[in-house]
Amino acid sequence: MASFPHAELARRYCVSDAKFRLSKVNPGDTAGLKSKDKAVDASGAAVTALCELQELLYAQNEWSVLLLFQAMDAAGKDGTIKHVLSGVNPQGCRVATFKAPSPAELSHDFLWRASNVLPHRGEIGVFNRSYYEEVLVVRVHPEFLEKQGLPKPLLPKNIWAERFQSINDFERHLTRSGTVVLKFFLHVSPEEQRKRLLDRLDEKEKNWKFEKGDLKERKLWGQYMTAYEQMVQNTATEFAPWYVVPADHKWFTRLVVSSVVIERMRALGLRVPVLSATEEKEVVAARAALKART
Repeated sequence: MASFPHAELARRYCVSDAKFRLSKVNPGDTAGLKSKDKAVDASGAAVTALCELQELLYAQNEWSVLLLFQAMDAAGKDGTIKHVLSGVNPQGCRVATFKAPSPAELSHDFLWRASNVLPHRGEIGVFNRSYYEEVLVVRVHPEFLEKQGLPKPLLPKNIWAERFQSINDFERHLTRSGTVVLKFFLHVSPEEQRKRLLDRLDEKEKNWKFEKGDLKERKLWGQYMTAYEQMVQNTATEFAPWYVVPADHKWFTRLVVSSVVIERMRALGLRVPVLSATEEKEVVAARAALKART
């Protein structure tokens, strides 16, 4: 197994209870790491380590791993996903992006579309945004809730508390079924977001990334931060904790996410499957048959 020197980062940003306060997380934090070059080297080692772990995950075919990412626009979700999984065999990985729900999706409960794209056993699954949009963007924009066709008696004032409970029950079910749920909130500062949005406008090669809606959502920053804080407070559990990752420095964000994924996968004790006596005999027979024909 490749060496990986920053395992402590997996614990530093873990949240598993309701005492969380977003104001205590500095988006510019780098945990005392001052050398970007060393962090990039460590990230390279992480890519190798994760490649090895994924091969074992796929071979053992018992566990599945779900990486779930939430963040404000321009926080670096896409780049983080691309970097962390750059060494992973595509056959053992699937990525789902959650945008505005389709009419078919709106005709089901809010967890339905997520259930349809969960990773199989032996796979790493990635949710680029997720069912948590239902307690984030839908909460900030209550008009979206009106389009979901819910019966009026099922729209109480505590609907968000009910959705938090539904999410916790869903994730408990997943973990009991062998899916490791790793949830990342990439916490970027409004100043850094502004800089990145300007880069998208100033550089022609990045113009395609810009959307008018980004500026509209930016004006609702305070409401989103309240929604994110309450999301973490109500859905951070021992079995599916949140990792609130500083996102002002992309190199550091990627290092933290890699640390978490590797540490949690190592904890599974993944091993190459051991063949039964019958299977070993079949291997011996197959080897003999192939050699006899050469």
